[in-house]
Amino acid sequence: MKKNLKDKAMRRLRIVEGQVRGLRSMVEKEQYCVDIVTQSFAVKQALSGVEDLILENHLSTHVVEQMRSGKEIKAIKEILEIQKLSRKSRG
Repeated sequence: MKKNLKDKAMRRLRIVEGQVRGLRSMVEKEQYCVDIVTQSFAVKQALSGVEDLILENHLSTHVVEQMRSGKEIKAIKEILEIQKLSRKSRG
C-alpha cells in the first residue's frame, strides 16, 4: 500500500473508531434519536472516505500492475464488482 494513502486511511479509521464509541455512548444514554442518526451518518461518511482511499490505492497500484502484466480482464472484473457494491450501498 502506498504510505501516504495508508497513513490517511489509518488516521480516518482512528476517527471512525472514536465516532462509533461516541455513537454507542449516545445509544446507551438514550440521547435524542435525531442526534444519534446524525452521528450515524457521520460515521458512514467517514467510512466512505476510507473506502475512497483504499480504492485509490488499488487503482494506482494493483490495477496498474494487472494491466502491465496482461491481466486486464481480472482488473476490469474487480472494478466492476466494486462498482456493483457501491450501487448496492447507495440504494
